[in-house]
Amino acid sequence: MCFFCCIFAAEMINQLLHICPNGSADARMAAEETMSLIRAYIAAHPDSELHTCGKMFGVLIVLAEGELGYLRAFSAMLDGTYSHEGFVPPIYSPEKMPIGHNREESQRLQRLLFANYNILNTRGERRNLLDIFANEKPILSRDEWFGKTSQNPLHLPPCGAGECCAPKLLQYALQNGWKPIALAEFWIGAAPKNELRREGQFYPPCSGKCKPILRWMLGNEKLEIAGLEERENKDTREVDILFEDEWLMVVNKPAGILSVPGRTDELSVGDILNTKHSYPFMQAVHRLDQDTSGLLVLAKSPDIYKTLQAYFQRRDILKRYEAVIKSEGTDINDEGTIELPLLPDPFDRPRQMVDLEHGKVAQTYYKVRERRPDGTILLDMFPRTGRTHQLRVHAAHPQGLNAPIVGDRLYGEAGSRLMLHAAEIRFAYPITKEEMHFCIPSNF
Repeated sequence: MCFFCCIFAAEMINQLLHICPNGSADARMAAEETMSLIRAYIAAHPDSELHTCGKMFGVLIVLAEGELGYLRAFSAMLDGTYSHEGFVPPIYSPEKMPIGHNREESQRLQRLLFANYNILNTRGERRNLLDIFANEKPILSRDEWFGKTSQNPLHLPPCGAGECCAPKLLQYALQNGWKPIALAEFWIGAAPKNELRREGQFYPPCSGKCKPILRWMLGNEKLEIAGLEERENKDTREVDILFEDEWLMVVNKPAGILSVPGRTDELSVGDILNTKHSYPFMQAVHRLDQDTSGLLVLAKSPDIYKTLQAYFQRRDILKRYEAVIKSEGTDINDEGTIELPLLPDPFDRPRQMVDLEHGKVAQTYYKVRERRPDGTILLDMFPRTGRTHQLRVHAAHPQGLNAPIVGDRLYGEAGSRLMLHAAEIRFAYPITKEEMHFCIPSNF
């Protein structure tokens, strides 16, 4: 490389590697600085797409030649281009690709596109997206889910893979020999139609598009990620048993414990109970989110399990939750009913999304219990259906309360814990049909 080219390359790197605020490795501080820059850009560009639909942006703290700096990125394109001063370039520029005129040609071009995404990892190895996703479970688009298009027989990576902030930032850092330290991705601009994204909030990389790529890129290397802070009570081995007989059990589940065993080695309620007594059969009849605390009913025989499951399916069980929300200036009525149909987000499980056309019916009645001086509100919430993350989405969505539950890492802002507690439950005892009633208030 000639002397002039060396000087030019150094200047380009200096434009992209920004000095960390106050010399800190805190990605959130770098993100706040970047948010100010983007908001100034929005104010200066009245025709920017960010006025109508926002975008995910990200920063990556790196150790470069003994000094801390950070890189900036945006997902996909911004206002029609992949190139903006001060932001890292794409791994590969899809705008160079032609457009297919039929399904077969489009799939052929998609394969060619993904073959051009050569992803670098911390060991200096490269692999394209086709190889990275070869052993991943296929992810269907919503149109494929509902039969508007046939399923993809070529097992292609999900559309947009490789264009999110995290892969772009890591690729640029690794290409330059810089050590990644911490990552923060955040939403700026108007919320999208279906997904729950809030201005200025931090989100971890999506599970469908990004996590397989990050597993390849990072291997065993650790990366601090904003929005993935440790859960409260994650390692506790105490579950309070409120009732137990030969047929069933009612317990008070701590936050941070799985209701049922998952795909990881994290503790579940059954794991903890079986350390003290080996149960021939023990099955949770319903589920609480891992971050939710409160009353959980478990069956001790298959027949009782089926009977109690039928109660839930017929909605013969009364459940009351206590939640703390942050209103942020939104007017919250003293009581009301929220009806927003829900679907799993195919690209970012376990997140749910509102879909008025295809979503399953979800209904929640709520009542304000206390309005507090700090702007938070204590609610009683009564789910009339039992959809995954129903209360969390209905609280956070703009057509719901537009006020996320405090500590909600998925739909609001992560905190020490999710302020959601299953406080009360009523159901008929499966043998005698007498009413059983349990109430354990939260300490919110």
